[in-house]
Amino acid sequence: MPGKSTLACALSRELHCRGHLTYVLDGDNLRHGLNRDLSFKAEDRAENIRRVGEVAKLFADAGVICIASLISPYRRDRDACRALLPHSNFIEVFIDLPLKICEARDPKGLYKLARTGKIKGFTGIDDPYEPPINGEVSLKSMPSFIITPYNC
Repeated sequence: MPGKSTLACALSRELHCRGHLTYVLDGDNLRHGLNRDLSFKAEDRAENIRRVGEVAKLFADAGVICIASLISPYRRDRDACRALLPHSNFIEVFIDLPLKICEARDPKGLYKLARTGKIKGFTGIDDPYEPPINGEVSLKSMPSFIITPYNC
């Protein structure tokens, strides 16, 4: 079952095959560089999403389709990003999975650390996730297709 980063990369490849210039902003990669100074506290999560939104806007201004693959738990932060990208240039994709599936697919063991109290403010455990009210795309389960590199 692919995760959000795998789906983002597959979408990027498909758009590239159709002649579009794309760039994937992956939350894990961003937290190792641009956002390495931020924690997982609510105010730092908001700043993380704000920075990503600003970078996505720069890509959009340059004509590049930016695909941001992040956990953005708060509606207000997603709405702030949407406001940066007027004219329907913001498409919110909500992958609606039960918490037990998220925990089962946790390659870094972060849910286990959160359950034992070693990580505080973890989305879905001791911090909420606010699902979108009017998102453009909602996936109730992950696609069962096999994503292969370079299908074009």
